[in-house]
Amino acid sequence: MIFDETTVAGAFLIRPEPLTDERGFFARTYCARELAEHGLDPQVVQRSISHNRARGTLRGMHYQAAPHEESKQISCTRGSIFDVIVDLRRASPTCGRWFSTTLSADEPRSLFVPKGCAHGFITLADDTIVQYDISEFYHPESARGLRYDDPAFRIEWPFAPTVISARDLAFPPYARS
Repeated sequence: MIFDETTVAGAFLIRPEPLTDERGFFARTYCARELAEHGLDPQVVQRSISHNRARGTLRGMHYQAAPHEESKQISCTRGSIFDVIVDLRRASPTCGRWFSTTLSADEPRSLFVPKGCAHGFITLADDTIVQYDISEFYHPESARGLRYDDPAFRIEWPFAPTVISARDLAFPPYARS
């Protein structure tokens, strides 16, 4: 696996190193040892998927508050997404910064999202499926979120969402304290 640093501390794009032959290729997409060697939390206690019917579906920006913070490894197994993380860790040198990338089923790579970062995406194709490998069990009382268009971060989305949940629209403005 190849780990490419992003502009958010502790977040990596992870690319598989395919072994190719006449059948196609084989590649690892997860390795606890390699994640740990890069200082990343390799624990996975939950795997989830989301199916998104329409292009323009926005999910996010979600995170869990302490003590139930979670890291995630995000991949797109059908379609494509414009994926975004926002660093909310006060002690981080990149606190307040966001990073975006496109994840696609056509290019099998993933985004490692460290604990303390919010995550969200907008779909770039109909019938997109996103997989999440998560380090912490879901804890509803710790679920939090930011508005996708919060002026505190000025995320540059590729276009306005056409589908977004009432919950995601109702997140209050981010208050730095």
